[in-house]
Formats: sequence, C-alpha cells, structure tokens
Amino acid sequence: MYAVITTGGKQYFVHQGEKLQVEKLELEPGATISFDAMLVAESDGSKVQVGTPFVSGVKVTAKVVEHGKADKISVIKYKPKVRYRRNVGHRQPFTLLEIEKIG
Repeated sequence: MYAVITTGGKQYFVHQGEKLQVEKLELEPGATISFDAMLVAESDGSKVQVGTPFVSGVKVTAKVVEHGKADKISVIKYKPKVRYRRNVGHRQPFTLLEIEKIG
C-alpha cells in the first residue's frame, strides 16, 4: 500500500516499512507521529483513493528513528572585478522517520 503525505511544506510518496528523511520535527527519538494521507493506493494500482485535500479515515503513522544533519553544501558568491568572494557552508537538519502503518 502506498500513500502521499505532506510535512515541512513538501509532499512525500511513502510505503510501509520505508525510512524517510524529512525536515526537522521537534519530537524525541522513539516517538510516533500521525499524518493525514492525501492519496492512498494499493501496490498493484487496483484501488486508488484521492482526497480533497485528505482522504477521510486514513492515517499514516511513523516512528522517529533519529535526528541528524545532512552533508555539507558549499554556497559560493562571486562578483567579478570588485574583489567580492564569499564561501559559506550549510548543513540542513533532518529527522529520519520509519513508516509503520498506512490505514
């Protein structure tokens, strides 16, 4: 079974047992969180439910596995002929979720 959930301003296509990195959530590791499903489908595509905006009666539950930071990216700014150069690094915080149940 597959579902589409929304968190952190983004939509994610998830299935049961999947591990997913999302924007950082203020929850402790081991806590459970519930999302409203926007779309629910069987794995073979036989039954598809589309919500307006959410499918009624369907929740996606997930367990917080850990928090962390993504790999460092380098943000470089450069303007020619004016001796302007800036190099700044950034590591985006994330929360790792494990999808436990869809339904």
